[in-house]
Amino acid sequence: MQDSFQAAAPALRPIAFNSDIAAKPKPNAFAAQAGTNLPDPGDAPAVRLLADTLQEAIRRNASDLHIEPAEHGWRVRLRIDGVLHEIPAPAAHLRDAFITRVKVLARMDIAERRVPQDGRLRIAASPGRTEDYRVNSLPTLFGEKLVLRRLDALPADLSLDSLGLDPQQRKAVDAAIRAPHGLVLVTGPTGSGKTLSLYCFLQLLNVEARNLCSVEDPAEIQLAGINQVSVREKAGLTFAVALRAFLRQDPDVIMVGEIRDDETADVAVKAAQTGHLVLSTLHTNDAPAAVARLIDIGVEPYNLAAALRMVTAQRLVRRLCPACRAPAPQSAAALRAAGFAGHQLDGWQPYAASGCAACHGIGYRGRVGVHQVMPISDAMRELIVTSASTHELARLAQAERVPTLRDAALARVRDGTTSLAEALAATEVA
Repeated sequence: MQDSFQAAAPALRPIAFNSDIAAKPKPNAFAAQAGTNLPDPGDAPAVRLLADTLQEAIRRNASDLHIEPAEHGWRVRLRIDGVLHEIPAPAAHLRDAFITRVKVLARMDIAERRVPQDGRLRIAASPGRTEDYRVNSLPTLFGEKLVLRRLDALPADLSLDSLGLDPQQRKAVDAAIRAPHGLVLVTGPTGSGKTLSLYCFLQLLNVEARNLCSVEDPAEIQLAGINQVSVREKAGLTFAVALRAFLRQDPDVIMVGEIRDDETADVAVKAAQTGHLVLSTLHTNDAPAAVARLIDIGVEPYNLAAALRMVTAQRLVRRLCPACRAPAPQSAAALRAAGFAGHQLDGWQPYAASGCAACHGIGYRGRVGVHQVMPISDAMRELIVTSASTHELARLAQAERVPTLRDAALARVRDGTTSLAEALAATEVA
């Protein structure tokens, strides 16, 4: 994970594209190897513009590319480390040709502009390396908006150490996922790295003696040794249907991409009670809120208390560029207001973003995770059985010395990894 969050993308060679609609394809040795053709100087302007745009997105390690039509033109924005940045405005007359080019390469219907569509685009970025993008179109007032989401290959290191957990958290996570049965949840908003955390858990458990099954929507990244299934709701293959099928496949470990409804929650909890280890995600603000969320969905409190083994919540905070980070003296009052204790203020000062060529003037480069790890103790199970509120569970977690997300983020400020402003923004308290 740390490679995915932290590494800056190196400069890459020009991008190679499928040649099925290129204006004047020009074969070469690399094209023959990759099965694609490099853009030729004689290609249509939209073809060259797409090549340049994707090359810039890869160079800056962008996770998403937004193509947004406006009344008198359009704009292109890159999501870099979770924040959108606009790049120089392309020529207005190239907008429709650019969008059509993307849709053709992604095997989408170029004649259909009235409803959203999904597609997938693969390009050869350099010899031996391809980049996959999930493409979605959305009809807007002034034309189709496209979003290309980069589907990263898995980082080389999928160990628990790569998650950035502190020693106490790592010990708790290791104990929970090595248990023979139970429900382990990872919570957080979209884009907080939940699925990658689950992959780290699965990789630790991925041995010959275990049968591991996962169902995702969709299964975007292939993980060797795991039986992966993609949800296809139009065909009737939902999370709940896949889960029931897994239970007839002699599984040891089951991963559910997300618990969204009462049927999926019910099957997942019952599977965790009948000898299986179940890993899944929820969209909640912190770990204690996951309990109330599952009860609201329809899980009986006594079943949840028996099945739930651990809940972790996580966020991604931007990492300060090590080449240009600068000291940012803060008053003791401001640091205490942020959540630092008095004894933590001696002998250090926070850093802030500055900006340089290495980080393209942003001041941040890469992201790192902050975590709240909440093991389910006997005392917590007693509260869950009584349908205790989130506040009651949070108070018990605090009494059991479970750090909050804010605590974890402030620890990253204190060690100089991120800025105080970034930590406070990522862990804003409602």
